[in-house]
Formats: sequence, C-alpha cells, structure tokens
Amino acid sequence: MWALAFRTLKFRKTSFIATFVAMFLGAAIVMACGGLMETGVRMNAEPQRLGRAPIVVTGQQKDGSSALTERNRIDAALVDRVGAVPGVRKAIGDVSFPATVLADRKPVGDESASYGHDWGSAQLTPYRLAQGATPARPGEVVLDAELAKDAGASVGSRVDVAVGGATHSYRVAGIATQQGDANPDAALFFSAAEARQLAGANGRIDSIGVLPGPGTDVSSLTTAVTSAVDGKAEVLTGERRGLAELPGTMASQRTVVILAAIFGSSMVLIVMFGVASTVGLSLQQRSREMALLRAIGTTSQQLRRMIVCETAVLSVAATALAIAPGYLIGKALFGVLTDSGVVASAIVFHEGWMPIAVGAATAIVAAAAATRFAGRRAARTEPVAALAESATDGRWFTVPRLLLALFFIVNGVSLSVVTATVMEDGPTLASTAGPASVLFSIGVAMLAPGIAKAMVAVLRPPIRLVSGLSGYLALRNAMTSNVRMAGAVAPIVMLIAIATGTLYMQSTEDDVSARSYSENILSDYVLDSHAGGFAPGVTDEVRHRPGVAAASELVTTRGYVDGADTALRGVSADGVRQNLDVRPVSGSLDKLRGDTVALSDQQAQTFGVGLGDKLPVVLGDGTHVSPKVVALYTDNPKQRYLLLPSAVLAPHTTDGLPQQILVKAAPGTDTAKLGTELTSLAAGRPGTEVTDRSSLSGSNNQIQQILVSANYTIVAMIVGYAAITVVNTLVAVTRKRRTEFGLQRLTGATRAQVMGMLTVEGALVAIIATVLGTIASAMTIVPYSLVKNDSLLPSGSIGIYLGIVGGSLLLIFGATLYPTWRGMRTPPIETVTTA
Repeated sequence: MWALAFRTLKFRKTSFIATFVAMFLGAAIVMACGGLMETGVRMNAEPQRLGRAPIVVTGQQKDGSSALTERNRIDAALVDRVGAVPGVRKAIGDVSFPATVLADRKPVGDESASYGHDWGSAQLTPYRLAQGATPARPGEVVLDAELAKDAGASVGSRVDVAVGGATHSYRVAGIATQQGDANPDAALFFSAAEARQLAGANGRIDSIGVLPGPGTDVSSLTTAVTSAVDGKAEVLTGERRGLAELPGTMASQRTVVILAAIFGSSMVLIVMFGVASTVGLSLQQRSREMALLRAIGTTSQQLRRMIVCETAVLSVAATALAIAPGYLIGKALFGVLTDSGVVASAIVFHEGWMPIAVGAATAIVAAAAATRFAGRRAARTEPVAALAESATDGRWFTVPRLLLALFFIVNGVSLSVVTATVMEDGPTLASTAGPASVLFSIGVAMLAPGIAKAMVAVLRPPIRLVSGLSGYLALRNAMTSNVRMAGAVAPIVMLIAIATGTLYMQSTEDDVSARSYSENILSDYVLDSHAGGFAPGVTDEVRHRPGVAAASELVTTRGYVDGADTALRGVSADGVRQNLDVRPVSGSLDKLRGDTVALSDQQAQTFGVGLGDKLPVVLGDGTHVSPKVVALYTDNPKQRYLLLPSAVLAPHTTDGLPQQILVKAAPGTDTAKLGTELTSLAAGRPGTEVTDRSSLSGSNNQIQQILVSANYTIVAMIVGYAAITVVNTLVAVTRKRRTEFGLQRLTGATRAQVMGMLTVEGALVAIIATVLGTIASAMTIVPYSLVKNDSLLPSGSIGIYLGIVGGSLLLIFGATLYPTWRGMRTPPIETVTTA
C-alpha cells in the first residue's frame, strides 16, 4: 500500500503540491507563533555589562504575580552577606543611573543611553584602564573610550556631566576600554561613595555580581547564595542574568504572551481549516479515480489505507521541512517586536520542542481529519454507484457537518456577545473580539454550499439581465455545482473576515488612544529632559516666568491596585488642574501633597474607597504604600489613572526624577512669546527641550505604534497564508474543469464565452464571499468598537475595507481566469481525450 501511495503522489503532482504547501506553511507559521509564546514565558535575557558574573543578585522582578515596571533596588548590606558565602571569591555591588557628558551644554555621543556606575563594577564587563587612574575621590570620573572620543576629553581635562537634574564638573581621571562589545550603552565610572550618592537611592544598590572562587560549582553556589539572601532579592544565572540590567522587562512578558496567544490560537484554527479544506478538495477531485479503484475490486479498507499512507507521507515531509522555516519566521517576528521596543533586544528568542510539536500536530491532525471525512464516502460507496456519483457534487449536508458548523457559529457569536457585554477596555479585549470572526467564518464556510445556492437564487434575476449567455451558463453551473462554488467561497470568507476584523480593531485602537490622550492634556508647552530629569525647584522657576499660568511636573509609570494593572501619574498639586483635564467631583486636588492620592469616581467605586480612606497601591518598583484619598474626579474610561504627588512617585521610578514639566499659558498671553521665554530657560538646563503639547500626544502615539507594527506583521502573515489557501483552492478547482471547458469549445463555445462565463462565476463568488466575510468580520468589529468607542462602526478609513475586498477580487479572478486562459491554448480535443 505504501508503494501505491508513492506512485499516486508521483502522478498527482499538482494537487499534492497544493496540499504540501498548505501543510508546510501552516505548520511553519504555527511553530513561529509558538516560539513567540515560549519566548514570552521564558523571558530570558543575555547579560551585557554584568556578563562576567555567572551569578547575579538583583531586586525582585515581580510583586507576587504582578510584574514590576521600575527598578526594584536592594539593600547594600547584602553585598557583605553574599560575599561571606563559602565559595564566593568576590561580591561586587553595582549601581546604575543616568549620567550625560555635555559639550557646549548639549549631550555628546550617539543615540545610545549613557549611565554612571561605581568603578568597582567595571570588572564585571570587564572594563580595563587604558589611560590614567581609577576615580579615587569625589570630583573624578573615568570615561569609556568612545565617550571620551565623542567629548574630546583626555586624562586630566575637565568635563561637565548632567546627573540628578544638575550639572557638575569632573576631572577625567582615566579612560577605560571595554573587553568585547557586551555593553551597548556609554559608561561613566565614579568612586564608590560618589556613585552611591549620585544614584539617589538612599544607599540602596541595583545588583550584586558574584564571582566564584577557583573550582567552585556554580550550581551549588547559586543554592547557597539564594539561601543567604533569604528572599530579599532574586538570584539569576545563565540566560536570565540579563534581566538584572533591564528593569521593567518582565512587564512586557504579558504583552508578548497575549500577542502570541491571540494570534497563535487564531492561526491554529485557520491552518486547520486551510489544511483540511485543501486536503478535502484534493480528495474530491480524485472521486473518479476512487470510483475506478472501487470498480476494479479495491476494498474500502484498502482505499482508506492508501489515502492514509498518502497523507502520512505528505504530513511527515511537510512538518519536518517546516521546522527550520518556522524558527526563522518566529525569530523574524520577534525581531519586529524588539525593533519596535515592545521587548528589549537582549531577550533571547526560544523555540523548543513544544512549539514544533504543536505546529506539526496542527497540520497532521487537520490533514487526518480531512482524510477521514472526505475519503470516507468514496471508500464506502459501492463500486457501480461510485462511478455514477463521481461526475456529480454528491450530498454535502450531513448531521455531523451541521453540528460542527453550529458549534463554530455559536462560539463565534458567544465571544462577540461576551466582548460587548462583559469585557472592559484593556489589553485583553482583543482576546475575545479577535477569535470571534475566525470561529464564525469557519462555521459559515462549513455551510457555504447551502448558503451559496440560496444567494445564487437571489442574485439570478439581476445577473441574467446584464450578462447574457455567459451569465446563463455561470448561473447553471453555480446552481448544479454549489459544492464546488462553496470550495472557492469558503477561504475568501475567512480572508475577508480576518483581515477586516483585525485591521479595523487596530485602527480603532489607534484613533481612540490618540484622541483620548490628546483631549486629556491641556498644557500649551512641555519641557522634556534628556539628561536625567528635572531637579527639585525647576518647576517653581518655570511658574515664575512671565505668562505662565500653571506648571506641573509629570511622571508616568504603572503600578497595581488589588492586583489590577493601573496607570500612575505623578503631578504637582499647584498646576495639575490647568494642565490635565481632571474635573473634581469631591475633595480638592490642592491637597495632593505628601502621602495622598486622587482617582476617578468610578475607580473609587471599583476599589471600594472614598474620601479620607487609605488606598493600598503597589508602585512600579514594588514599594507598598497606602496614600490617603483626597480627591475624586469625573471618570474618563479611556484615560484612567491614579494621581499622586510627583515628589512621592518619582523616587520610585528607575530614573528617580520627573522627566517632563507641563506648562499652561495665562489667559491673553502671547504663546509665541512664552515659547521664547521657556526656550531661554531651557538653554540654562542642559538636555532640556521645549515642545508644544502635541509632542506628548505624539509620544503616546509612538508608544501605541510600537504594538501596531507587530500586529500588522502578524496579520500580514496570517492573511498571506489565507491568500495562499485561496489561490490553491481556486487554481485546483479551475484545473479540474479543463475537460468541461474543452467540451464547451467542441460544442461551439468560443474562448471569449468561456472566459465570460468564468468572469460571471468569479463575480458570484466575490459577491457571496464579500457578504459573508463582512458579516463574519462584524462579529469582531462591532463589539470591539462598542467597548472602545461607544459606536457600532469602527474608526478608520473605508479604504481599508475597499483594499481588502479589492485584493480578494484580484485573487479570485487571477486564480481562475489566468489558468483557464493558459489551459485553452491546448486544442480542446486534446484536453478532453487526456482528462
């Protein structure tokens, strides 16, 4: 039977190539999405500046199950405790803080970040002194070679360094060179005492690099160090060491996992449907071959075994060859995420055996299911009946098919209803909205023969009026071969549904985010610091400038309330009302000083607090605080955040200082003149830039666009696979009809009439698929828009929809008319006799 299977594969190249391509690409794409999932779950990062230390002790990256968004520092006393562990040769404390070398009061260097460190931590990279000496006392600094070159500095010269919101003058004690290129950031080294002071973390440090003694087993030493820190820090080894240098990285884990889960689950369904439909179509096209085999004495069991053997050969070959492309596609997708800033580039992409197994299982199970259902009827049909039925579409409607179709449709509608009635606006909204259209379109596709026949009956009168003989022939074919037409309609329905639903979800998200953020900002100007932040007192200086009505610091970060991810904004009580659109309903924002918080009335109801109550909050660095509620303001569901004093919130961020100051002009003030005044002030603050409020909206839009590029890449991949499935299906259907076209030409039909008939058939397919695909996409678009935008219609240009439909039309006509045109170059008598 295996020999027969291989011979069949040899002589059925076209249909088997289509099946192979569907399995191969489907398995590869599922493996790629699985690789993204595994990478997000593992979240490993190669060490950079701390690469020489095989063990790194750092602050906890999570508070319970909640990932922290800011640096969680540890007690400096842990250095001695870790150093005392038997087997530890040296424990080196490390601090890292923004520090920028200035030339002509402007930051020097390229676009890479610049950080200051304790010279003792230089050996963890390592850095070696190339010139000069170590920084032994306050006022001395060692620059890395690249930074010294950019600043034009040499040993003994003086440089200005912006750190902690102020500018200091330092003598260059030495110049260091990095061994290798592990650290991508510019580095400045200070004495231990000065580095701790400049870090401004009350003596706390970032990490501890552990260097083992000669012959010490790293695994055993890791256990001992873990015991020594006693849960007060996290001990990292191997690929996880890099997390110590990437504060807040674990917060992106959720984004990667959700993205991989949403698109991965949709991709599994699409691949299973695509593979099953391609395999099923291939078997349907061989109905005559199956009938002849049954007529010459082949038993049902032998026929089933032959089909299973063929499928097994294709499945094994396709999935085995898909492993390498799957890894490359997954790595390319991950590259889009890292290039966009969704995750740090130091995170290591992983694709182990699990994604490979899932991708292979998806293709194999889909093929096996299609083989079982599509080949069962041919194998069971009596020999004489098989020959008679091979020329007809046969019965498509069965109870199992109906139940399965209803299962998908009901689940699709259920997800749509859940999205509209249960889900809240947030990152998980797409997890129910996205799959709704996929499930619904699969259910509709399974009932496509009946739906297509009904729609053709409705479209019959208008088409007959405008299409003549070609239309008559096309309508006859559509009514008598509705199963064949459904085979062409089904993949296009999925293509339109998925592309339309996903792209309009993204356009709606973009529009709502940009609009709501812009409406929430009332300031006229924004001062941005690119040199470490603003020191205390700068905001007061801004307030006293002529024409300034109000000024407020702005600190943005994220924390947790009752385990819920919550946006936090640090502001100044004196200027918040004029610069942010917050409308108090009770209490006073003027009291937002010290250990206090303000929140919307809806948030207060959700968290169960009122004026005067304490609200437990976990800040971005893991610090637990319970500020007093001093004000409630009108809720804005599109811009929900807690307001805290910036002086309280900023020290709990990685930078430690406010990076922005919002400025509102006084009524009647010439804003251009005020801009000039603020520019003059900024000139005295190195690294400070003055922009209008659109820069904040643009920055928020840039953050939003980070995920857009990743979404569009994955959508393009899914749509591309669906498009290939469409082309495979349409080409296969068209090639099967070569005998039919030859007979028509032998009975007097011209090439133009045959092409006209196919054009009308293509138009019917396009109309039916567009209607069904649009309905399916509404399962995603309508509920998502209702939650996001309080509207039944999505945001975004109608051009998106027209582009999708236009692309589908190109696929339909290109995959039917071109093969037919090429086939008709063969004399019709040859087409009929060789069929």
